[in-house]
Amino acid sequence: MAARDAAVIAGGVSQATLVDRAGGAVARGARRLVGGAYGRRVVIVCGKGNNGADGRVAGERLAGWGARVDRFDLAGIERAVLDKHGLNRALGRADLAVDAMFGTGFRGPLEGDAAFAADALTAAPCPVLAVDIPSGVDGLTGAVRGAAVEAMATVCLAALKPGLVLHPGAALAGDVEVADIGIDPGTPPPSLGVTEEADVAGWLPRREPESHKWSVGGVYVVGGSQGMTGAVMLASRAALRAGAGIVVAGLPGDAAPRASGGEVITRSLPATPAGALDEAAAEEVLDGLDRFRALVVGPGLGQAPATVAAVRRLVAEAPIPLVLDADGLNALDGDVDLLAGRRAATVITPHAGEYARLAGEKVGEDRIGAARRLAERAGAVVVLKGSRTVIADPTGRAAINTTGGPWLATAGTGDVLSGMVGALTAIGLPAFRAAAAGAWVHGRAADEAGHAGLVAGDLIDALPTVLAGLTARSPGADAPTRRTRPNRPKGCR
Repeated sequence: MAARDAAVIAGGVSQATLVDRAGGAVARGARRLVGGAYGRRVVIVCGKGNNGADGRVAGERLAGWGARVDRFDLAGIERAVLDKHGLNRALGRADLAVDAMFGTGFRGPLEGDAAFAADALTAAPCPVLAVDIPSGVDGLTGAVRGAAVEAMATVCLAALKPGLVLHPGAALAGDVEVADIGIDPGTPPPSLGVTEEADVAGWLPRREPESHKWSVGGVYVVGGSQGMTGAVMLASRAALRAGAGIVVAGLPGDAAPRASGGEVITRSLPATPAGALDEAAAEEVLDGLDRFRALVVGPGLGQAPATVAAVRRLVAEAPIPLVLDADGLNALDGDVDLLAGRRAATVITPHAGEYARLAGEKVGEDRIGAARRLAERAGAVVVLKGSRTVIADPTGRAAINTTGGPWLATAGTGDVLSGMVGALTAIGLPAFRAAAAGAWVHGRAADEAGHAGLVAGDLIDALPTVLAGLTARSPGADAPTRRTRPNRPKGCR
């Protein structure tokens, strides 16, 4: 955004014009938030930079519309200290407060008057509107390193910032409105984005009239160990519900017949005496992969030495796209070079602990940077799972997923995700899109299933409803007939 701002100014648009547009957008957002301007009391706390300038323009606009505006400026070199008593008194009688202290370039903790003002704004009895991003939130990472403003709403200028999407910053931003102030994001478009419903709907392919189960796409899922067969079956059932034409689950020894009985085909693979996948299983899986379009390895595998050896061979030799999850990742023991040498596409789905074992470092505050670094090293698409899942590919392209929430923190949901990504890969999506779409649908299915008492199987049951809604939106979907077209209120598009 800093680069685009500079480019627009170099192209002949003055800084004053951009500030005027931004201040106008903030004023309009303020008016909407409190249902008007005339007679309202508004408190604006301004910093010294462009964010403060935006706030001052917003204050002038609101005053011109009949609002009573109290403006407080953070201390400059030539100014006295902030009128703290006056700020608290003004906030106590205000209808709205505007945080215009610091923008997206802020780093580090708030200190002194700024920290006091942030605490006062957060404690205020009135709604708080933030300009671009709540002060105290790191615009690149969403990190908060001390006091920060908790806003009811944020008017974000020109384009979303990572700090408004990633937690904990996202939780402080409230409802976010992106205001157009005449700054084009540029060509080519930015390498970072948020996956939206329209993206996923546009990516999903249509089934041809003469499709059959193998032409749609087959998925082979390898997993399971003593007491852990449920994980591989969750992944397999999710793959079927996500669109795969046929799914085969390879399990060790007698676990396969015990898990059979549904639409998933189970195959018995060589097992150790303890019921884990034996090293010889890799040869058997590789011999039967020619008809499949995706291989999922990891759910419930365990970490027996023979299993680790089998996984490493599958990673090295499988000629089809691979989704590696759970103990499949642990089998690498940090050897990401094994992934980088693969011929076919690879998707890995680590949570924070698995990431640390793979990358040799913690995820840290910068989740986007962490996912990008591992993707580049591994030559793979990385799905870094968390409160905001980040998907990155080796070129640096990345997407943030905003669907789902803490209700997904239950056993088996990761297995469901890996099966879904495998299916989306098998039906023809490139690895990055399959991963981004899988994460989006996974979170939306949680919302469809309901959050109270959610278990992993609920996600699978919700997939047909979610996918049906997406198919109806896709560009290639058949237009509904007049009889089946849903009624819509006038004015809706």
